[in-house]
Amino acid sequence: MAKKLKPLPTDLKAFRTKAGLNQLDFWSRYGTTQSGGSRYESGRDMPPPLQLLMRLHLNGVISDDELKAAKAK
Repeated sequence: MAKKLKPLPTDLKAFRTKAGLNQLDFWSRYGTTQSGGSRYESGRDMPPPLQLLMRLHLNGVISDDELKAAKAK
């Protein structure tokens, strides 16, 4: 049976700052610009592929190393 993924945090800015990351460092791990991340933190809808990638990462399905490896390609 497939594991149910927890949803994304409702307050992305609070989540990011709690993690101790600035916008550039946090959002670049997902292939998003700092300005794009700022818009998402302000309430703009994220594209579904980005939502899925973030959910997979935040739920431990995709590791930090796997994100870095994908970004390097």
